[in-house]
Amino acid sequence: MRVLITGAEGMLGHDLSRAVRGGEHEVVELDRTQLDVTDGARTREVIAKARADVVINCAAWTDVDGAEASEAEATAVNGDGAGNVAAAAYGAGAFVIQVSTDYVFDGRADSPYSERAETNPLSAYGRSKLAGEHAVRKAAPEAHAIVRTSWLFGVAGPNFVATMLRLGAERHEVTVVSDQIGRPTYTGHLAAALVAIAEQRPIGVLHVAGEGSCSWFDLAVATFERAGVDCAVRPGSTAELGRPAPRPLYSVLGLTRPETPALAPWQEGLDEYLAARVGAAEVERT
Repeated sequence: MRVLITGAEGMLGHDLSRAVRGGEHEVVELDRTQLDVTDGARTREVIAKARADVVINCAAWTDVDGAEASEAEATAVNGDGAGNVAAAAYGAGAFVIQVSTDYVFDGRADSPYSERAETNPLSAYGRSKLAGEHAVRKAAPEAHAIVRTSWLFGVAGPNFVATMLRLGAERHEVTVVSDQIGRPTYTGHLAAALVAIAEQRPIGVLHVAGEGSCSWFDLAVATFERAGVDCAVRPGSTAELGRPAPRPLYSVLGLTRPETPALAPWQEGLDEYLAARVGAAEVERT
């Protein structure tokens, strides 16, 4: 199988490239300098020439707060860009996998959101990602999977866990919101699941995230405990945080489709991530 990855320079794209090669498949890695997904004509040209069997779109505007002031720009990437990739893949006879987010939900539920649950994004970022879902369905109606995931952390990009480790080394105490609940997901685990989806090619929406749920506060506490960092964590509220983009308070994804790859508990993902950070640091020192 030949797999093309857009946004291959990002945190998820990095781990996905490794997972594809580890599965003994061919991989075509494209970063932003090689493919601007907002350019429809260029996207069609590049994907047609690649002759891929599966296209996995990891290209995305990921600045959640920045999207509030730049919704048109975010939607150009996450909405129109996703549609461009799907249309190009469909035209080239390839299956397309679009990575989406738990932020398409409003967080007012009190039980996990199923794949069929009504969407109602609160933020510009969430709206831009939902626009991408709609664009992918329209462009590749019989050859797409939309994979919603949540709370990503990985070694190749900025993320919450890395931020906590940095702050924990600088401070004796941090305040972290305790009223947002979700499913933390290690990109190394998600990458392997995306390869399995590429091999099986199920149609429609799938929820793929780390097993179990917690708050950002819980994740910070677990990070410091597992990393041996002496830093106290004080619980705070979303209102106290005062971020530009509204967040869903409860965005736990329910995994109801039997063909969905099961991920390990988020705690195991955290352990693997921390070990990978140590390994990467050792490589840099040699």
